[in-house]
Amino acid sequence: MSANHSSRITWFESLRNCSISPRDTVVIRACILDQVTTLILTVIGDDRSGLVEALSNVVTRHEGNWHRSSMARLGSKFAGIVEVSVAETRVGDLTAELDPLATQGLLDITVERVTEMSPAAVGPRWELRLVGQDRPGIVHEIAYALARSGLSIEELQTSTSSAPMSAEILFEATAVIAATSDSDHEALARELEALANELMVDIEPTD
Repeated sequence: MSANHSSRITWFESLRNCSISPRDTVVIRACILDQVTTLILTVIGDDRSGLVEALSNVVTRHEGNWHRSSMARLGSKFAGIVEVSVAETRVGDLTAELDPLATQGLLDITVERVTEMSPAAVGPRWELRLVGQDRPGIVHEIAYALARSGLSIEELQTSTSSAPMSAEILFEATAVIAATSDSDHEALARELEALANELMVDIEPTD
């Protein structure tokens, strides 16, 4: 295949999301320049003030749009994941400007380009809230019970804290679960509660 033929294929592939004729070169050029790319940024660095400001400043300077994110201080580190959309023509400059944040000792950042958006899973959603005594293996046991029931974890937040009336460490989890139409959330709650004594489980449909 010649280089020119390959270029033409790339050119026409880029028009898939444009409702225009390939003969309209002016509109074609505008459409390609307006294409938006989604990036997933994974960030981690020593916890200090100003980290989110430094990251969001780079995104804003390149007219990027900050969508979903989840960030937290974990031990002495600050870590998170961010979904950003930006014009395709500015992806290279935005990515290049993120590198100095690492050299300045602020954040190590990994950038992943979303090449294809996965369709949203169909079916009901459940919110799972769980509290129990912390112990090794508890996350795996919960995840195994969910997988065995054909359920998928879409979001998961976990934490530990001291019990108010004792020195015991409590494990707490909140999750959004993608279920199926024939899934039984009451049966799942009983199965999870059977994993350990005094494990409190609450599962509520969200839609």
